[in-house]
Amino acid sequence: MAESFAFNIAENVLSKLSNTSFQEISRAWGVHSDLQKLKTTLTTVKAVLLDAEAKQAHDNQMQVWLQGLKDACYDAEDVLDEFEIEALRRQVLKQRSIASKVSDFFSRSNPLAFRFRMAHKIKNVTERFGEIAALRNNFHLTERHGETSHAVRLERETHSFLQAADIIGRDEDKEKIIKILMASPTDGKDISVLPIVGIGGLGKTALAKLVFNDECVDSNFVLKMWVCFSDDFDLKRLIIKMIKAAKGVDGDCNNMELEQLQKALRDCLDGKKYLLILDDVWNEDNTKWNELKQLLVGGDRGSKIVVTTRSSQIAEMTGTMPTHNLDGLADKESLSLFLRFAFKKGQTLGGLLLSKTSENEWKLVRDSEMWALVEKEETDYEFFELQLIQSWMAHGLLQSSGKNEDLEDIVAKNECCIINSCNKKIPQGVRHLCLDKVNFVEENICRSFLDSPNLSQMRTLVFRGPSSECFIEKCVARCQKLRVLDLRGANFHVVPRKIASLKHLRYLDLEGNSNIKKLLKSIGKLQSLQTLVIDEELEELPRDMRYLINLRMLVMSTRHRVLREKGLEHLQSLRYLIIGGCVNLEYLFEGFQNLTSLRSLMIVECKILISLPHDLRSSTALRHLIIMNCRNLDLNMPSGMEGREKEGDDNLVGAYDIWD
Repeated sequence: MAESFAFNIAENVLSKLSNTSFQEISRAWGVHSDLQKLKTTLTTVKAVLLDAEAKQAHDNQMQVWLQGLKDACYDAEDVLDEFEIEALRRQVLKQRSIASKVSDFFSRSNPLAFRFRMAHKIKNVTERFGEIAALRNNFHLTERHGETSHAVRLERETHSFLQAADIIGRDEDKEKIIKILMASPTDGKDISVLPIVGIGGLGKTALAKLVFNDECVDSNFVLKMWVCFSDDFDLKRLIIKMIKAAKGVDGDCNNMELEQLQKALRDCLDGKKYLLILDDVWNEDNTKWNELKQLLVGGDRGSKIVVTTRSSQIAEMTGTMPTHNLDGLADKESLSLFLRFAFKKGQTLGGLLLSKTSENEWKLVRDSEMWALVEKEETDYEFFELQLIQSWMAHGLLQSSGKNEDLEDIVAKNECCIINSCNKKIPQGVRHLCLDKVNFVEENICRSFLDSPNLSQMRTLVFRGPSSECFIEKCVARCQKLRVLDLRGANFHVVPRKIASLKHLRYLDLEGNSNIKKLLKSIGKLQSLQTLVIDEELEELPRDMRYLINLRMLVMSTRHRVLREKGLEHLQSLRYLIIGGCVNLEYLFEGFQNLTSLRSLMIVECKILISLPHDLRSSTALRHLIIMNCRNLDLNMPSGMEGREKEGDDNLVGAYDIWD
């Protein structure tokens, strides 16, 4: 089934077509009018998509139509992406020798050949959208505009238990809310409702838990109930949850009628001063809320309801008291949280990325419009926060919109697939593939898998467990549209050569492949690459790394004694640099003043590192410098950096905040 993502994909394509910089690129290549035709056709289709997605569950033909539209949108994204890739490639070409420029004229990438090829691709995509637009009339669809409820959320269950010591920076919020809950009601309302509003992942549920488990709150309320809301606002199911929460046992209420349930709930609340936490409320239907609210009347004076939500509209609808707006953590508290999770002994370098901390990350999430990657428990696979952000960016799902939109918990279930010993076929429509300890013993099964037309459509390819180098090479060769390639623990000796041909690639993870000695010399061809993780000690770093002009995050380890002349000082888009486990490294590199985008520098387990670069103080964008277990380091810090050692960890040399 196509789920509810065709609208999002179409919106993503239209957003790119409307982007000012992209329009300038299209005019420069003489294809602006062609792309405007594509935009007009897609806009026409998008107008009926919300209605189509609402009706598709009972119409197989409509599901097929939506799947065809999604496929066309992905192909359109690939075509538009090629223009941006070519623009990056030409930036690199300016840095290369005259000989390279001459050879480029005779290649497929010379301007005339590129323009001709792209005009042909645009024509094909536009014709496909024209055919899809014509078919929409078969379904008698209605145009819908301005709706925001098309996103499908991942079902989420919460509970009231927590370790208070694990929560950082919410004491003041907790005290404010408890003071409100303990106060006698003065508004004359039958029920007092306090909304807590904040973006996804900010800690609304954690704050509610702190309040719920406080001793003063315990003594003030005879009855406490914790209920996690559902997206569809099923009244009967909510009443059952409340009854179970009030009685502390399951009770025999699943088979009861609504009339019986409402009586049982009112009996539970009758004459009791209660506290009810309604966690994670999404539904904005005022009629349904009023229907529920009527059943909650009957408790003793001073009963309170706390609602946690991301929606200001829900807060206004439910609240009888001023909304408590939850803000992000302060800078120092964010860093404290980072240090707590980043420096656990025994973790790999990848584990050091576990954080929800810096001001920039919070702002990035706050201003972002995100949808989708599925987390599959079967693979026992964790996304660490910074890595996850980079992966989202690789798929174009994380873009600064300036709309102050919340982080959406959306999951593209039908686009993700795990291939293992039980399942070796790729369903149609899959774009994100995980190969979980796959071992194709029979040659015909391996050939059938590699020949699958669906394999070439992959945007994400994840290997879990050892795989043969030949098989990896063939898979990569078939997946030329990849944005994310995760080869952690694949246990190969030589980096697959075909990786250099993945012009759309944004995210490459080679962690855990201890036999790798060097990267591809042609890695500089990956101009779209945003994240590179290589935590094994490389004997050789290619000089062409300087041409990774779009690289935002680099995690690396090396056997080099000195990092100079490796081109790292030319990575002007680099925001996060993590260097770790370098047993021979004595000196970094000069040229940090050129890294004008660098926000965070982390140096870990470089035990004979002697000193930091003199020009580090000239890195004007640097906000966080974290150094751990670098015993020989002469920590003569540049001015403007305030150090703070983490108590109880002898390995930590220092963590530094750099303030304006």
